[in-house]
Amino acid sequence: MIRLLLAFAAIVCVSSSVSFAEDMPKGEWISLFNGKDLTGWKPKILGQKFGEDADKIFRVEDGAITASYENVPAWKENFGHLFYKSPFSHYRVRIEYRIPGPQLTGGPGWAKLNSGVMLHCQDPATMKLDQDFPRSIEAQFLAKIDDKPRPTMNLCTPDTHVVYKGKLHTTHCTSSSSPTFEGDTWVTAEAEVHGSGRIIHYVNGQVVLEYEKPQTNDGELIDSGYISLQAESSRAEFRKVEVMILDKE
Repeated sequence: MIRLLLAFAAIVCVSSSVSFAEDMPKGEWISLFNGKDLTGWKPKILGQKFGEDADKIFRVEDGAITASYENVPAWKENFGHLFYKSPFSHYRVRIEYRIPGPQLTGGPGWAKLNSGVMLHCQDPATMKLDQDFPRSIEAQFLAKIDDKPRPTMNLCTPDTHVVYKGKLHTTHCTSSSSPTFEGDTWVTAEAEVHGSGRIIHYVNGQVVLEYEKPQTNDGELIDSGYISLQAESSRAEFRKVEVMILDKE
């Protein structure tokens, strides 16, 4: 009898954790960041166990979640993701971010002034020690380099595919129609996620990209997952992270 009660209690605890996002009020913006510390968030850095961040890549500075490599002595593929504690399915996420840099010496060229928010992430507890990116749909953030156009809120697909313009889309990164922003400019990025249906990217209130049917490389539709913020060798700052729970279509 005692074993049954303990097993039931464990099930209740897991269920409560997973269903937390569904219990949020619908149709209103809810902050996932308290402006003071990383309560509710947990890091996964390549080469370290989930929850460990030896160099404090992720921390809070001046009221913003900051991904910074100033405490990292040398680049060793130190890709990182900061996960919110609960998964989401039908929701809208809104983030105010900027990517002022600098980039850690030795970081890859493609990662310069590069960050993002990962949607529909796999459970971070299932990531391997040497896994650089979670299986997810990435809304990629980029800042200006030189005078070349560099749109933001692009789509990247680590171990995933989507349907884009009516066809299965296996290209890893796809550019949005957004303008290019300086690294010290605060940008409002939003993603509207309808489970395994439509996903819409917004920049400062304007639609810049649409696609649907997020799926694994094996074709299994992805209906829900975790949200994470990205560290890719350049300093990035996130001063607001908010979510709105949507009705299922």
